[in-house]
Amino acid sequence: MNLATFPWLTTVILLPIAASLLVPFIPDKDGKTVRWYALIVGLIDFAILIYAFYTQYDPSLSGMQLVESYTWLPMLDLRWSVGADGLSMPLILLTSFITTLATLASWPVTLKPRLFYFLLLAMYGGQIAVFAVQDMLLFFLVWELELLPVYLLLSIWGGKKRLYAATKFILYTAGGSLFILLAALAMAFYGDTVSFDMQTLMAKDFPIKFQLFAYAGFLIAYAVKLPIFPLHTWLPDAHGEATAPVHMLLAGILLKMGGYALIRMNVEMLPDAHVYFAPILVILGVVNIIYAALTSFAQRNLKRKIAYSSISHMGFVLIGIASYTNLGLSGAVLQMVSHGLIGASLFFLVGATYDRTHTLILDEMGGVGRKMPKIFAMFTTCSLASLALPGMSGFIAELMVFVGFATSPAYDLTFKVIMVSLAAVGVILTPIYLLSMLREIFYGPENKELVEHEVLVDAEPREVFIIASLVIPIIGIGLYPKLLTQLYDAKTTQVTEKLQASFELANVETLPATEAAEVSLLPTEPLQAPAISHL
Repeated sequence: MNLATFPWLTTVILLPIAASLLVPFIPDKDGKTVRWYALIVGLIDFAILIYAFYTQYDPSLSGMQLVESYTWLPMLDLRWSVGADGLSMPLILLTSFITTLATLASWPVTLKPRLFYFLLLAMYGGQIAVFAVQDMLLFFLVWELELLPVYLLLSIWGGKKRLYAATKFILYTAGGSLFILLAALAMAFYGDTVSFDMQTLMAKDFPIKFQLFAYAGFLIAYAVKLPIFPLHTWLPDAHGEATAPVHMLLAGILLKMGGYALIRMNVEMLPDAHVYFAPILVILGVVNIIYAALTSFAQRNLKRKIAYSSISHMGFVLIGIASYTNLGLSGAVLQMVSHGLIGASLFFLVGATYDRTHTLILDEMGGVGRKMPKIFAMFTTCSLASLALPGMSGFIAELMVFVGFATSPAYDLTFKVIMVSLAAVGVILTPIYLLSMLREIFYGPENKELVEHEVLVDAEPREVFIIASLVIPIIGIGLYPKLLTQLYDAKTTQVTEKLQASFELANVETLPATEAAEVSLLPTEPLQAPAISHL
């Protein structure tokens, strides 16, 4: 067997999907067998991915690696085409890691365990496929197919308003997906050749008006998923009704699909249109940060408070994408991975706390830290990571975004000062609402009614293991960011150079003809940010 030509990505995508089809035939009465089966499949898939990454993937290269392409529908030039580069590989690793931990977090599930683990394994392969496929029509199909398991996981295992939350989720995300299909078809059929291959589309010379049309379509779809204000309202409802494993998948993986696709398609394929939309992305990012932070501050429901916190943190991704600097874009990718780890840990702990207190209302809690010191310690650690404590991954990600944007030559000083100052307000609000949340849950006098009617047992070894598995990379990346940034630095540098070229071309075209001619004769250099992108 030639390991260099082995279909690694196809294997890690199809293995959990194929394994899910065997779940109905596993002899099991109480769900204990099927949960071990799902966990073993997840671990095997994760091990295969890690082996392929360490033996077949070179982080120093900016191009696609582990490429596989098989003919599917030749008449439409539709192919099963997958590959990984510095943009997709960190998120593929994150997806496999979070989904495996979510499977372990599903241990308490007793309602229809076969269906639950079937959906979990099917999602496993579908989520990896979103980050790996290199065909636009295939991307749309896996994007859509991934929605059905989430809908069922919400509508069957959710809370009291689960049907409302699940329906709202499917309407928002499926409706937004139609814009992906329309933009993809327009790009594929533009010109003399018809192709859905992403690399072919990237090489096409689209006029600026067409790029603006396609960019707007993609932006609407990915604004729903990221999510971006005002298309965010499905997320608090979904998180408010989901169970802990589904929380981990929503916060750890699904939101990152929007950020990934925004960079892959809007930025990389339509760089000329990005010049016009970048300031809008910055403004939307700042709105996300401030609005969601203020809304989170006002929430009395624990799940909804953390959900709005997630929306706030995604604002930094938008600012980094629009920064025109390698440092800012690198910070955006780092923020996606960092928030995937932090968000998954916080929502798992929210679920663990609810399993013991049977309430999500902060007013009904208080003083439970005395009975649950381990959960108190873990909740505090993950909250400190979320508020960007130095030494943890969130701090370095937000710092890179701030510095990358503040030093960008693409914006004037007034705009940068206003945007950075407003974003800083959100950064200040974050520790206020997170620390006040900890105080209301764990400090103060005990709620006698809660203590008398609920058994407040401390964290069990399985829960400690899940949080430790998430906290170790959070601290590791925070102390040594190069551990992660070296995986995608070559790719973000390539994307940034393309954006800078588009920005310089747009500036030349807006000048009077005589000045444009003079500028075109001058030697050009890429826009430079301070030399701290080696972090």
